[in-house]
Amino acid sequence: MYHYSDNGVTLAAILDNRRAKKSGQFPIKIRVAYARSRQYYSTGKSISLVEWERLPSSKTKALSEIRESVQVAADKVKESVKELVKQDQFSLEALNKRLGSATGDTLNTAFQARIDELTAKGKVSTADWYKYTLRSIKLFAGERIKFSQVTVEWLHRYQQHLLAENKSYTTISMYMRALQVIMNEAKDAGIVKAAQHPFGKGKYEIPQHEGRNIALSVQDVGKIYNYECETETIERCRDLWIFLYLCNGANITDVCKLKYSNSRNGEICFYRQKTIAKAKKKKLIYATITPEMQAIMDRWGNKSGEPNDFIFPILKGTESPVDERRVIKNITHLINDKMKDIGGSLGLGNISTYTARHSFATVLKRSGANIAFIAESLGHNDVKTTENYLASFEKEERVKNAALLTSFKNVEQGEVADEQSEQQ
Repeated sequence: MYHYSDNGVTLAAILDNRRAKKSGQFPIKIRVAYARSRQYYSTGKSISLVEWERLPSSKTKALSEIRESVQVAADKVKESVKELVKQDQFSLEALNKRLGSATGDTLNTAFQARIDELTAKGKVSTADWYKYTLRSIKLFAGERIKFSQVTVEWLHRYQQHLLAENKSYTTISMYMRALQVIMNEAKDAGIVKAAQHPFGKGKYEIPQHEGRNIALSVQDVGKIYNYECETETIERCRDLWIFLYLCNGANITDVCKLKYSNSRNGEICFYRQKTIAKAKKKKLIYATITPEMQAIMDRWGNKSGEPNDFIFPILKGTESPVDERRVIKNITHLINDKMKDIGGSLGLGNISTYTARHSFATVLKRSGANIAFIAESLGHNDVKTTENYLASFEKEERVKNAALLTSFKNVEQGEVADEQSEQQ
């Protein structure tokens, strides 16, 4: 319906018919192609296949309004393309930055464009983060939020709204960081002026949540390891949790993607899926395969042992990014559910896959391991990140250490007792 080309850059309005919405409609997007790569930008409009065929020439009010909206979105992209080409600076990355991921005039459109972009790149987990944030923002402020509405006062009201919904500061921090990214890109694109940007020192500052005190002691881990499981499913979940703990507190996604080729010379070697894409320095993690880990691999792993086979039969390797994300979320929920039951039975409280990672770091710290070694084992590039992990050192440990400061009282009491004994 809408086509434009300039110096190897082509632009067109297309109907993304890969997956229909519940309404049976498909989203209209602006596709930009350059150097054999493509980028898609949301227009915020969706129609059926039949309506798409009629859209170019239809005179009905509804379709005419959609056509005009698509034209406006396409023109915005076109203007940015022309300017970048004129400056001889065109790239899809530069176009993304200039547009601020927003082809419409609302915050909602910007979020949806970012979600579509991340989904197209297979970054489903990050796309979900923005999706949940957008859903929350819509509940707070509606479907068409102008960038000019997002002020310091607006952000404080949004935070209060989230607190009223019993959201944790961890969740609030995540939502606000997603919102900050969108606003930063809007500022870079000239949509929001620097003086109007609401985030930063002296403006709205994203709350920093304290580390959660969820680390288990090595004795508690031992209780889990020796727990008598009622069913095979519970036993499998318990063993996978133990594997996470022993494998340097690995993330469940990392373990799901481990292949036998990752097993070398008695160690599991892997990159963290969470950080490998954005980290400049790719840090390879080494986890020693203990007898307990080997027993779990033998019990629940793929029997072939072929280098390209996954160690655990959770993924097949043929899933789309969306399906892969679904499978990993399902196994995570299953492990968390069963570990919660085990934690309740043992009086250890709520245990999750994240508890394994936090416990790995804390047990090493309590055992006297060097902080730099712990950071290396966790795959942290910055020791400060590791220190934040350990900031929630259990209260009883702090109480015990505080008692050492007044241990002189015990000495004094002992001396008095000795004197009384001698007098008797």
